Amino acid sequence: MELTSKQRAQLRSLANTIEPILTVGKDGISDNLVKQCRDALEARELVKGKVLENSEYDARSACAELCEQTAAAPVQVIGSRFVLYRPSHKKDKKDKIVLVKK
Repeated sequence: MELTSKQRAQLRSLANTIEPILTVGKDGISDNLVKQCRDALEARELVKGKVLENSEYDARSACAELCEQTAAAPVQVIGSRFVLYRPSHKKDKKDKIVLVKK
């Protein structure tokens, strides 16, 4: 999924208010972390994560790998934090994020 610059800006502003729920630690990106990320994206669509200092990953590479494994789009990487977006496939989801087209 490719996001436009306006869509990224919209998602970045929404991400300012959320806390990181994914943590990449010394074990790196495990199957359990990927599952947690998929579940979080299905429930929330917009997810923030952080990479701990003792991890073998930096935020950019962790974000890229999680995007690849979860079909999410990278929104932002700043320092040790990253934001991912993937629209939910649930039809009855009440708090869906509606992105601007252009």
